[in-house]
Amino acid sequence: MTDYSEEQGKELEVLESIYPDSFTVSSENPPSFTVTVTSEAAENDETVQTTLKFTYSEKYPDETPLYEIFSQENLEDNDAIGILKLLALQAEENLGVVMIFTLVTAVQEKLNEIVDQIKTREEEKKLKEKEAEEAEKQLFHGTPVTIENFLCWKAKFDAELLEIKKKQIKEEEQAGKFKLSGKQLSETDYNLDTSDIQFLEDAGNNVEVDESLFQELDDLELEDVEDDPDYNPAGPGSDSED
Repeated sequence: MTDYSEEQGKELEVLESIYPDSFTVSSENPPSFTVTVTSEAAENDETVQTTLKFTYSEKYPDETPLYEIFSQENLEDNDAIGILKLLALQAEENLGVVMIFTLVTAVQEKLNEIVDQIKTREEEKKLKEKEAEEAEKQLFHGTPVTIENFLCWKAKFDAELLEIKKKQIKEEEQAGKFKLSGKQLSETDYNLDTSDIQFLEDAGNNVEVDESLFQELDDLELEDVEDDPDYNPAGPGSDSED
């Protein structure tokens, strides 16, 4: 039969010797204690720190201990959640043996990773700030004009202008296929007249005329303008008027 109290007591003694400055007993029944874990210092001497609180269950280590983050410093909430997930995983893997040292060591390594991530975040932040400053300077000062970049711009501008002219010429050619100028319209009317005359000349005596159309004119009763009592041969529009 396993003596859980004896096993727990031995582990407490070992932990107190390993962490003399960061180990604190909170309660003896049930056994409860805290261990403060601090990361290695970054280049700017910044550290990440958390205090873990453990409480032995009745049958620990055959049961996982209770654990929580008692306090934290420079630790974001997302990182704290990651530490709790890590503790849960490590506790399951080490079930059946005393494990507090293993859990604390895993958290120590995690804090060191977080410090490295903070360093990377700071470097990325500084880089973005520098890029923003450079962009702002570029906005106010513009790009210095050199012979090389001017010739490059000129070639690009000429190519774009040539494309515009080609497009205009093409549109004008397309429009010219469907739209005649005034001179062309005049020439078209003249060609229609001459084509009628040419048709009559080419037909000669072969042109058939319906004489009945002219016979009907004889049946019309037309008044002689001289019989009109209002007729004035010397009036406006007459041939006798000078």
